[in-house]
Amino acid sequence: GRQHCRISDQETNGKNSTASSNDFSDPIYKEIAITNGYINRMTRDELRIKLAEFKLETRGVKDVLKKRLKNYYKKQKLMQKEPINGDNYYDYICVVDFEATCEEGNPPEFIHEIIEFPIVLLNTHTLEIEDTFQQYVKPEINPKLSNFCISLTGITQDIVDKADTFPQVLQNVIEWMRQRELGTKYSYSMLTDGSWDMSKFLNIQCRISRIKYPSFAKKWINIRKSYGNFYKVCTN
Repeated sequence: GRQHCRISDQETNGKNSTASSNDFSDPIYKEIAITNGYINRMTRDELRIKLAEFKLETRGVKDVLKKRLKNYYKKQKLMQKEPINGDNYYDYICVVDFEATCEEGNPPEFIHEIIEFPIVLLNTHTLEIEDTFQQYVKPEINPKLSNFCISLTGITQDIVDKADTFPQVLQNVIEWMRQRELGTKYSYSMLTDGSWDMSKFLNIQCRISRIKYPSFAKKWINIRKSYGNFYKVCTN
């Protein structure tokens, strides 16, 4: 029969969960995503019945009803979420913001290459910046920067011509992290403004350089998404 949105912990945490084991987001957002899937499969009448149970407005087209029910469920789950124990915080946050080759309009066939690898090391206990790492990277597929890229990033042709290629810079990053005992003595997480830095730019760069995707970058905090979830705002 048709799957119904019962909005219960039993349903969202049960064996039928479709959340991927590779999804590193907070479990509560997995629950929300799974229930959103049930809501999407509900008929207009089913949506109205469920909204009535929660004493919510039942008028509107189907898409409006779905959005209303999703927003209600998300708000309820976030309110139930227990505060994070301070002892469970990461010791350090590594804030990353790559610069990459680009052209005006970024045509679909253009291949982006990382040309700057910067990290800011934030101590979560003191909220102080303890250290930084910053190196430029020499692009290989499109070694000549476009005028648009130079203007946008402030990185000149002379700078990248003198820089190391990406495999060497990545090794320098790993050594820098090792010296600061990240992942051994201290817990840490990478943090980016959006998902593109890790899921697109770093992923593409590792394929270009024919090297393995680094383990430290398989899990990161998307501050754009965290901000939007906390303040209930759109962060496209």
